[in-house]
Parts: sequence; C-alpha cells; structure tokens
Amino acid sequence: MTTPANRPRRAIRFFSYLLIIFLILVCFVGGFSAILFEIFTQSSTAKSSWLLLCAGPVIFVTLVIFVLFNLYMRFGRPLEQLFKTINAVEAGDLSARVPVTKSEMFSDLIKRFNKMVGELERAEQQRRNLTADIAHELRTPLHIIQGNLEGIVDGVYQPTPEHINATLDETRLLARLVNDLQTLSLAETGQLPLHPTRFLLADLVVDLTTGFSSQAASLGIDLQTSLAHPNQELTADYDRLYQVFSNLISNALRHTPQGGTISIYTESIQNDSQDTMNSVRISIQDTGSGISPEDLPFIFDRFWRGDKSRSERTHSGLGLAITRQLVQAHGGNIDVQSEVGRGTTFIIELPQSN
Repeated sequence: MTTPANRPRRAIRFFSYLLIIFLILVCFVGGFSAILFEIFTQSSTAKSSWLLLCAGPVIFVTLVIFVLFNLYMRFGRPLEQLFKTINAVEAGDLSARVPVTKSEMFSDLIKRFNKMVGELERAEQQRRNLTADIAHELRTPLHIIQGNLEGIVDGVYQPTPEHINATLDETRLLARLVNDLQTLSLAETGQLPLHPTRFLLADLVVDLTTGFSSQAASLGIDLQTSLAHPNQELTADYDRLYQVFSNLISNALRHTPQGGTISIYTESIQNDSQDTMNSVRISIQDTGSGISPEDLPFIFDRFWRGDKSRSERTHSGLGLAITRQLVQAHGGNIDVQSEVGRGTTFIIELPQSN
C-alpha cells in the first residue's frame, strides 16, 4: 500500500530510472552512429555526409535530454517539493513549507500555499491555546466552589452568608464565562440572532454615558461625548451594540488613570459609490496606558491579556473578541490605534441600515 510519505520517493526513483534510460539510449545511438560512420566513409564527400547523418541522432537525443532536464527543473522539481510538503501537512506537520523558487509560474503559487499553511498552523495553535485557557478559567472558580462546599460539609466553615455569597459569586463568574463563550461561538459561526430596530444614535450614547457616569466619576475620570449629527439614525440590534460599547468603555475605565479622559465621538461617512450605503463611525478614545505595538495585533484574540502576570478574575478575557464578532455580525468593522503612555482609540464603522 502506497502511503503519502512514499510518493516523493517514488517520483525521484522514476526520474532516476528515466535519466538512466536516456543515457543508455545516447550511448547506443552514439555507438551505432560511430560504427556506421567507420563503415561507410571512404571518401571525403561521403565522410561529411555520414558525419552529419550519424551525428543527427546524437544531437537530437542530447537536445531531448536537455529539454527534459530543463522542464524537470522548471516544473517537475517545484511540483515534487509541493507534493512533498502537501504530504507532510496531510501527516500533521503544519510547520512544513515549500522552498521558494525563482520560477515565475510557481513562485506565486508557493507563496500562497505557504501562507495558507501558516494560517492553518496559527489556527491550530489558537485552538490549543483556547482549550488551555478555558481549562484555566474554569479551574479556579471550580476549586473555590469545591473548597467552600467541602469546608461547610466537614464543619471547617460555618454556612454563614459570607461563605455562601462567596460561593455564589464564583457560580456567577462561571455562568458569565459560559454565556460569553456561547455568544462568541454563535457569532463566529454566523448563528447569533440579531433583532435590528431603527433608533437614534444619540439615544445609545446617552444611555452609555448615563450607565457609566457614576463609575467614571468615582474613578476621577472625565467621560465626554461629541455627536456630529444629533439626529443620526441607525438600524441595528440596540442591545448588542450597547454590549459592544459597554465592553470598550469598561476596558477604557480599567486602563485610564485618575484625572484621565474618555471621549465618545460619532460622525457620518458619506460614500461616493451608489452601490455602497452610508455608514456611521463611532470612536472610543481614552488617555490610558495604551497598548504596546507587539500586543496590538492580538488584542481581539480570545483570553488575551496584555499583562500576563495579572490575575484579575472579574473579567473573562473574551470581551474584545465578542466585540469584534458583534461588529462584524452587523456588517461593520473595528480598528484600534494605540500608543503606549498616551492612550487607545477604538474606531467602529457600521452601515446605517442592515
């Protein structure tokens, strides 16, 4: 039975046999031509004619070998390396890459293939990290719940309201984590139900500032708003968008020091193309600690935390991942700009109608 790993070896063996056959053919034709040349060349005229006649097959076979070798180097070898890498990927080695060649025909194909395998390797690594992160996030509250209940059963702890409330808080944390995972999973697969309604964007901003004004005031942070068009309307799922901006403002409050500022800006974007509808841009800007450039590409990953040593347990680490999926579910996009020590700005663009 031929396995994928044996296919490149068979291809190499086939080309080796083919090369040996051609060398034997060259020797046979060359020797036969030399014998004919010695037999039939008696005069100088006949000698020249037989020289051309006998050298013709040798030259033809030499050209054929040269052409075949050139075709192999241009097409056969890149394909052989490509098939070898495909077999390695099929066997589970996602670190395999096809060596980049100078072939104009295959260079673009090889680059795209290597990029695809790189994305597969990154997705596989994210899947493994997700499994480890979920296990880590679940382990701590489960241990606390188990420890509290065992202590009460064994008589170590009294079933006081403090112990019961501590256990209840851990169950709430578990429930929130499970709900966040479910929301993220549904959004990623396009199965999250949305209930779009027509509303004023100003109403959403007012509700956000009302909900976070007391918390911002207690932290000594100034919460500001700026509406370019107070009568701007938007068709979207109000509750889901409130969740999106709540996540962003909560993050901004956690990373903005006392005396800092968090600003909410809204503006309309008029698209010149008739095929593209107008959109709304909402920006959440803070004067917090900012995000380092090496962490910036990963902030929307699940369970991402900038400070790896931070042991904060009140948040699941899924907020930004859910935020991006909810924005994309509305047909919009989200971007982030940040500078360490100067603050972060999240920019969301949403179509006016969905």
